[in-house]
Amino acid sequence: MTDEIRSYAVAHGTWRPDPVVRELQAETAELGDAAGMQIGDDQGQLLTLLARLIGARRAVEVGTFTGYSSMCIARGLAEGGSLLCCDVSAEWTEIGRRAWAAAGLADRIELRIAPALDTLRALPEVADIDLVFIDADKPSYAAYWAELVPRVRPGGLLLADNVLWSGRIADPDVADANTAALRAFNDLVASDDRVETVVLTAFDGLTIARRL
Repeated sequence: MTDEIRSYAVAHGTWRPDPVVRELQAETAELGDAAGMQIGDDQGQLLTLLARLIGARRAVEVGTFTGYSSMCIARGLAEGGSLLCCDVSAEWTEIGRRAWAAAGLADRIELRIAPALDTLRALPEVADIDLVFIDADKPSYAAYWAELVPRVRPGGLLLADNVLWSGRIADPDVADANTAALRAFNDLVASDDRVETVVLTAFDGLTIARRL
């Protein structure tokens, strides 16, 4: 997948990057290597479409960074919908706050700066979440999953990013902590009879799980 092919695909999608998105991406790029954590425009279009496909009104994001994925999800929410964002960086998410305001989305996004597990465990234990996007510290994926699956309604979606970890996930010679955690997470999801799951080989590997 080349940059040219990706740009071509994005140019033929409905939700093409607008000036607010481009400004957000430019500001994120100034962060240097950390900017690699931002999702691409093709994945952003998919997040918007998935939110619309299921008529999502309530969504939760774990790992917000500078707010692009949040913007994509929020744009796909039904009228009156809300997105709860969980992150620990006030500095990086402040970039997102400005972008959300510029995009007219600030009223549908709530940001909580705290360890995500604390935020998730404080949520009501009712299955009323429509869409989840997990894109945070890899060793905690399984713990986030444990808190979120019971809170997602039947027919709702749980998405987890980076699950193929640049292909290292299938390399038996790679055994660092992040890769090991993602392997354990992928095995956990594959054996979870509460969901039906596919793993997209696009992006850096995206798990899409539908709550039964």
